[in-house]
Amino acid sequence: MDDEEVPFDSNSSDIEDLKEKKILKAMKEHEKIMKKMSKFEKKLMRGLMRGFANTMILWLISQKKQHGYEIMTKLHQSSPYENKMPSASKIYPVLHDLEKNGLIKGFWENHGKRKVKYYEITPEGEETLSRFKDMAQIARENKSSLWLEFMRDMMAYKDNGDNRS
Repeated sequence: MDDEEVPFDSNSSDIEDLKEKKILKAMKEHEKIMKKMSKFEKKLMRGLMRGFANTMILWLISQKKQHGYEIMTKLHQSSPYENKMPSASKIYPVLHDLEKNGLIKGFWENHGKRKVKYYEITPEGEETLSRFKDMAQIARENKSSLWLEFMRDMMAYKDNGDNRS
């Protein structure tokens, strides 16, 4: 295939390379923004992220069974405010609390010589997420919801400068 493009092979490592490049680019952009933030702004951002952590961890586990380190890695990769991995001292208490309250269950699997604890969502956890989605639907239907307006404004992406969509 001389000058022709090589067909994209979805089984190749190209997909992983693209994901990694996107993550690295996003991390650099987040780092630039963080450098411009005051201490107080950083504190506000951390508080916002902490407030979503428990629900986000439950949602992540609902996507597929995962172990704690995998969850920490995903949170780190998507973090808009820090350049370091969320600590085990932050993640595992959330996992233990979700497990204690019956929303997830943990089980051990052997990986070579090591045992790894995986977590999966329970029917109660699925019901909890379903109720959260129902609440979000009510907010979407109630056009005057302050929470919905806030989320739309904060989560809207910028296009051509400062246009919101």
